[in-house]
Amino acid sequence: MPTTGARFERAVSIMAKLRGPGGCPWDREQTFDSIKPYTLEEAYEVLEAIDNRDWDELPGELGDLLLQVLFYSQMAQEDSRFSIDDVLDRLSNKLVHRHPHVFGDVTAETSADVLRNWETIKAEEKKKRLEAGGGKTAQPQNPDSVLAGVSSAMPALLEAHKLSSRAAHVGFDWPEIGGLFDKLKEETEELKAELRDLPVSRGTGVPPVQAGQSPASLLGSVRTGETPVPREISEQSRHRLEEELGDMFFVLVNIARYLSLDPESALKKTNRKFKRRFQWVEDRLREQARAPQNATIEELEELWQKSKQQEH
Repeated sequence: MPTTGARFERAVSIMAKLRGPGGCPWDREQTFDSIKPYTLEEAYEVLEAIDNRDWDELPGELGDLLLQVLFYSQMAQEDSRFSIDDVLDRLSNKLVHRHPHVFGDVTAETSADVLRNWETIKAEEKKKRLEAGGGKTAQPQNPDSVLAGVSSAMPALLEAHKLSSRAAHVGFDWPEIGGLFDKLKEETEELKAELRDLPVSRGTGVPPVQAGQSPASLLGSVRTGETPVPREISEQSRHRLEEELGDMFFVLVNIARYLSLDPESALKKTNRKFKRRFQWVEDRLREQARAPQNATIEELEELWQKSKQQEH
């Protein structure tokens, strides 16, 4: 029975052969930039397998994700930049250094203690790298900030979660979740106020949003595609709407963090739920030789409620 190390060495050697002379033409043509989309795709497929509790599929998805690491490392070795050995050494050293409560004499009784130690150690590591002139990526305007190191390249929900978590670790947080719901209500009212100030949509006859209007009236007509918000609004109005909507998202992310939930995963699950239910509606209409665009909003809503009931 081969060891874990032997299995890993085999995967590394296979990747080297695919990229080497006489290897796979497609693999040989790839670059760091060309396989970036696959890296993101594979990461999301891992998350989907976990959400589905598909333990038979998860090993394969994790293997696909590991392939991305091997791919990058092989290309880097070909350019004499680094190798998979450097990746493994960095990982092992980092794990030991950032867990002094396991490998050293630091005490950490709770997860909160671990996170505080972790952030302190990361800040010290970053300071040393900057002093040594290490790293070619753009440095944050304030490298001493607790928010430094949160990449703006990550998905917005994840970035918001990390930013708010970093701030919470130093005490900048709501004392209890009720304050977050109050803040969500405040941000919702501010967005509705911006909507009320918009001009009437030309050509639709749809009036501005009024206080107390029902959610259904904000959806417009599914059949005609009308919308209560004009498509051609001023850049200033669009900026204000975007800002208020962003504030609402940020509060929702904080609620997720407060509940120890992953907002990205929560939204992904809702996306899949919406897709499943809407496709059920489409199937029922198809049985009548109809399509959603030929149904009224009342008919669609009735079928939507039935799709929810049949799931339960």
